[in-house]
Amino acid sequence: MQPRLKLYLGDDDHGAPAEVSMKLDEFAKIIQEATKWDSSWLHDFAHDEVKISSDLYELISLYSSMRPTA
Repeated sequence: MQPRLKLYLGDDDHGAPAEVSMKLDEFAKIIQEATKWDSSWLHDFAHDEVKISSDLYELISLYSSMRPTA
């Protein structure tokens, strides 16, 4: 994935794609690294929604209910 930075100037969405796709393993590695280093940008997006497939959602929900609660 090529890093792309965009200067935010307000509500202007000219040319910005509504959605992009990436492999889950690549996404997970980036999020894991950002969590490890407590990256501030991760906190900025903490309340944003992420679209996932329904079968992945079912798997995550099942995993979440089965894992020990420390």
